[in-house]
Amino acid sequence: MSGAESDDVEDIEQEDPSVEDGGHTVEISLLPQDAGERLDKVLSSHLPDLSRGRLQALMAEGALTLDGQVMSNPSAKAKAGQYHLRVPAPTDAEPEAQDIPLDILFEDADLIVLNKAAGMAVHPGNGIPDETLVNALLHHCAGSLSGIGGVARPGIVHRLDKDTSGVMVAAKSDAAHAGLSALFAAHDIERTYIALTRGTPSAPSGVIHTQIGRSKHDRKKMAVLRSGGREAITKYRVQKTFGPQERPMASRIACQLETGRTHQIRVHLASKSSPCLGDPIYGSGVPALVIREAMAAAGLHRQALHASVLGFIHPVTGEAMRFQTPLPGDMQALEALLERL
Repeated sequence: MSGAESDDVEDIEQEDPSVEDGGHTVEISLLPQDAGERLDKVLSSHLPDLSRGRLQALMAEGALTLDGQVMSNPSAKAKAGQYHLRVPAPTDAEPEAQDIPLDILFEDADLIVLNKAAGMAVHPGNGIPDETLVNALLHHCAGSLSGIGGVARPGIVHRLDKDTSGVMVAAKSDAAHAGLSALFAAHDIERTYIALTRGTPSAPSGVIHTQIGRSKHDRKKMAVLRSGGREAITKYRVQKTFGPQERPMASRIACQLETGRTHQIRVHLASKSSPCLGDPIYGSGVPALVIREAMAAAGLHRQALHASVLGFIHPVTGEAMRFQTPLPGDMQALEALLERL
C-alpha cells in the first residue's frame, strides 16, 4: 500500500472540499496556551456547532489548513496560529432512500465495497438531487450507514467523479468511518486506476509530483499550479500503446494514487499531453479520426478512467482486504478496437 492524504476520491480520485458548494470558511485562532493539546479536541471547543466526529471527517477530507498547509490528522498536536476550516453547505433536505441496483463486492456490519457505475454521482449536490450512490446506499443499508459524513454524505469517506467507474468503500458504522478516514488521511490505501489516453507520455513510467488547485482561468477546473495548490502525487506506468510504435495514437496507463485531489489523475495525465480519452474538461486537443471513430463505436461518452484496485486494512477487524475489478464494457470495447490500430 502507499505509504504516507486524503480523499478520492479521486478521490477521491477523491474530490477536494474546496469545491464551490455554497459552504463557508471558519477561522479559528489558537493561542500559545492551546499548543500541545490534541488538535481535534482543541478545535472542537471552538466549534460548538460541529460534533467532534464531523470535525474529524472534515479534517480527513483536507478541509482544515494552517498557514496553507492541510492538517488532516485529528490526533496531531495543536500549534498556535490561524486555522481555516472549509465547511460545506448542508443540503435543503436529507437524501431519500432509493432502490437503485448496486454491484456489491463485499459487505459486513461495518463497511460495504462496491463497483460504482459510470454516470452515478456519489452524493447529491448542485444539479444532482437524487439517484446517487448515497440514495442507493440509504435504501440498501436500511439505517445502518455511518452518519459521521453529515446529512448529505452518510458513510462516504472518499469519492469518484460521476463519470469515473470503479471500486469504492463506504462506512456502515461510525467506527469504520473513523478508521477508513484515518487510512485515507495517512495515504495508507492502495488505489490503482486504469486510463485509456490520447497519445502517450514521453517516459513510459514515472512519478508526477505537482501542486493542484483551482484554475485561475476557469474556477470549474483544476490545474497544476506553481504555488498555492495542494500537493498531488501520481505514479504511472504505460501498460501498452496503440498504433505506430514510433508515434502511438493511444495508450493504456495504470496510475497509482499517493494523494487524492480533485480530478488528480485527469489533470496529471493531461499535463503529460496524454489526457483521458473522452474527457470533456481536460481532453484538450482532438484525437485522430480513427480514435474518435473507435470511441463512438465503443459507446464511450465519458472520460476513459476506471478505479481498478482498492486495498486497505479493515478498520475494525484488522483484515487485509484488496479488491480488483475489470474494465467496464465501454472501456473494454474501446481497448479492443484500439488493439486493431
